[in-house]
Formats: sequence, C-alpha cells, structure tokens
Amino acid sequence: MTVHEPLPTDTSQPRPRPALLTFLGGVGTVTGSKFLVESDHARVLVDCGLFQGLADLRRRNWRGLPCDAEDIEAVVVTHAHLDHCGYLPRLVRHGFRGRVVTTEHTARLMEIVLRDSAKLQIEAARHANEHGWSKHRPAQPLYDESDVDHALELIAPVPVGKPADIADGTTLTLHPAGHILGSAWARLTLEDGHTLAVSGDLGRPGHPLLRPAEPFLGADVLLMESTYGNRRHEEQAGRTHFADVLTRTLARGGTVVIPAFALDRTEVVLHELAELRREGRLPAGVPVYVDSPMALAALDVYRDAVRSGSPELRPEVTAAGGAALSPEPFLTARSVQESVDIGKAGGPAVIVSASGMATGGRVLHHLRRLLPDPRNAVVVVGFAAKGTRARDLVDGAKALKMFGEYVPVRAQVADVPHFSAHADAAQIIDWLRGAPAPHATYLVHGEPDAAEALRDRIDRTLGWTAVVPRSGERVLVR
Repeated sequence: MTVHEPLPTDTSQPRPRPALLTFLGGVGTVTGSKFLVESDHARVLVDCGLFQGLADLRRRNWRGLPCDAEDIEAVVVTHAHLDHCGYLPRLVRHGFRGRVVTTEHTARLMEIVLRDSAKLQIEAARHANEHGWSKHRPAQPLYDESDVDHALELIAPVPVGKPADIADGTTLTLHPAGHILGSAWARLTLEDGHTLAVSGDLGRPGHPLLRPAEPFLGADVLLMESTYGNRRHEEQAGRTHFADVLTRTLARGGTVVIPAFALDRTEVVLHELAELRREGRLPAGVPVYVDSPMALAALDVYRDAVRSGSPELRPEVTAAGGAALSPEPFLTARSVQESVDIGKAGGPAVIVSASGMATGGRVLHHLRRLLPDPRNAVVVVGFAAKGTRARDLVDGAKALKMFGEYVPVRAQVADVPHFSAHADAAQIIDWLRGAPAPHATYLVHGEPDAAEALRDRIDRTLGWTAVVPRSGERVLVR
C-alpha cells in the first residue's frame, strides 16, 4: 500500500497593503488640522480642526471631506484647541458616528470649547442677519448645539501611555505633549505593523504649569508641527517686556487688554500676573478682570487638576495650590452685563479676554472701546495666524474691522510670543534628538516659512528626510 503525504495547504493570509495618509488640513497654515489614515479595514482621522484666519481658509470649513463621514471609524483628538477639534460637530452633522478618542482632561475641555464655538457661530449669524454685514442671505452657523450634543456623546477617553484598540487593526497610544492640560502626541500602530506618530501641538519645556512632553520614541512616519519652526522663544526678555508694558500703561492711567486663548493661555497669563503681583510690579489696587465664560470654565478644570495632583502639572504648581492661578484680587465676568460693566469702570486695569487671535468673543468689544485711546495697550501673548485681527495688530494695522466697521488703532500694541505654549525650533529638535530616524517626517501645522525653515534645520541637524506636504496630498505609511 502506498501512503501519499497530504499536499501542503497555504494558510497564509494576504499581507495588508500599506496605509494611505491624506493631509486634509493643517498644511501651509496653523489651523484646520486633519489627517486621514486609511488601511485595508479602517479609516481613522487624527485631529478634526476648524480652519481660522483668512477667508479662503474659513470657506474650507463648509466643504465636505473626500470620504463619507460615516465611513470613518474613529477620530483621535490630540488636544482641545479649536484648530484641532472644532470641526467635529460638523463631521457629526455629515454622518460620523464612530468613536472620538482622547484623554480625560481633553474630553472635559473639549466640551467647553465646542459649546462655546457653537454659541459664537449662532450669535455671529444672528448679528450678521440683523445688521446686514454678511454676503450670505441668510447667514448660517457652521453647526449648532444639537450637533455638539451628538459629538460629545461619541467621546471615549483612553488612559495616557497605554495602548488602546480604536479601529480594526489599529492601536493608539497617547503620550503627554506638555502643550495644554490633556494634550498628547499620538502613536498609531497599523494593521501591517507600521507606525505613525502625530505630534499634535508640542509644548515648550519651560511651560510654567505643565511638565515637559514625553520624549519622542520613534515611528516609521512622523507628522511634526512647525508653528515656531523659524523662531526662538526669548523667555526672560519676553517676561521683562510684558512687565514693562503693564507698568507704563498703568502709570499713564490706561487699560491693558490681553486677548488670550481660553485654554491654557489664560491660565499662563494669570500665573505671570500672580508673579508680578507678588513682586510688586502689578499694584494691588489695579483690578485684573477675566472676561470669558469659556476661560473661567477651563480655569475650573485646571484648578481641579491642581487639587487632584495631576501628574501633568509641575510639582511646584500642585504644591502652591490655588495661588498658582490666582493674582488676587482678580474679578470674573460671567454674564454679558458684568462684561459691559468692565467698560464703565475705566482704568487703570488689566483685562484678560478671549479669543486669543481676536477672531470673535468678548475681547472684540473691549478692543473696539480701547483701541482708539493711546493711553491703552493691547498685548498679543501667542501665535497669531494670518488673516486674524491679532495678526493685523502685530503687523502694524492702523485700523481694525469689527462688526462691519473700522476702528482706529492708536493704543500701543505689544507682541509677546514667549507666552506661547508651542515649542520653538530648537526645542523641537531637542524633542526629536535621540529617537531613531523615521522613514519620513512631514512638517505640518505651520505657515510656509516656518515649515520650510524647520525642514532645513531637521535635515541639517539630524540628517532626517523631512518634507513639507501639500494640501490634499496622499502618501504611503511604510
């Protein structure tokens, strides 16, 4: 009898194809970050930001994505700033029903940001329709409160530093980024085994409240922000300039208005004002107003983090408790009437109000009132994107358009970028140094000059292949 050996059967599965990465936003600009990752079995969107600034950019918020929103399984949000999460309710309106994956602190802050965004858009549309300054008839908000409610229902926080399965064949690990409370850089492991890291916004090591970012661990492909890719933060010079502007303005009986992002920038500014108060450079009799319901809500989240001893915070901040964020006596304006009353009180005073780039919010009403008087000062304390009023002020505008009319700029304008929560070029290099070189590094979330300068610096200093991608460009992750 002849025994025949069974023929070998091929049980191997076809190898997954490399994932496709599409740059949908945050390219050539510091707003609208959206990066679509498509593998054989999953679509994941990393960040879902709103475009801000130039009109051509803002119009892109009204366009749909190049894929159906309902086909996206998960959205990863690196942090709660509007340019990284503000498009999410619009995505939900288009049919997205997957998971929104982020950190616990980002989830709390994102609710504050998105509700405020919807409120401001509804108010702007109503004001435009009442006063006829929009070319749209009628003007409509990009999304409303119900879209925000639906978006918030999809948020699924994951622990920092622990791998989490977020889609078929896709694992996510979030690492502290030191930018704002809850911020993270993301590392995706895809179904073919390749890895993609996205920096989000990288914090500067000298952040007065937060610990530095966890070092870059390496990845096959890296998306690196480049907001300050051509600049260096001068910490001590910036602090001195800020204090000098306050001292001179208050001495001449003027008011200092500080347009500040409601998330983190307000907290950092208050921390600096607390230091100046303790040093005697901010007189005890000068009131400090915090006029932004969103900033006050975010301040509550930061205070909760201080009370709970969050590992994101510097030890000296948690040890100081509430004193770290409280230049007493500072006064809060939660209602519209309380905001109006600030204007009636007169100067000298300090007003911290949102939005940081003066694209909307209560700060516009303070600017309209204070800009014509040369006794006053406006201090821009972070990056101002092209097309925003804050950028116009920094660039020396003689008049600023608000609510359909031009307001003369006679107040002093001071640019103090050292308050920015972004790492500068040298700090980015330090964060990358020591990690194995990625197959490709893409410079995103920066204006062209900054992105190109950082590309050249990475090539010169680290010898890595770095590229400034184009909007809509597609590349393989391999």
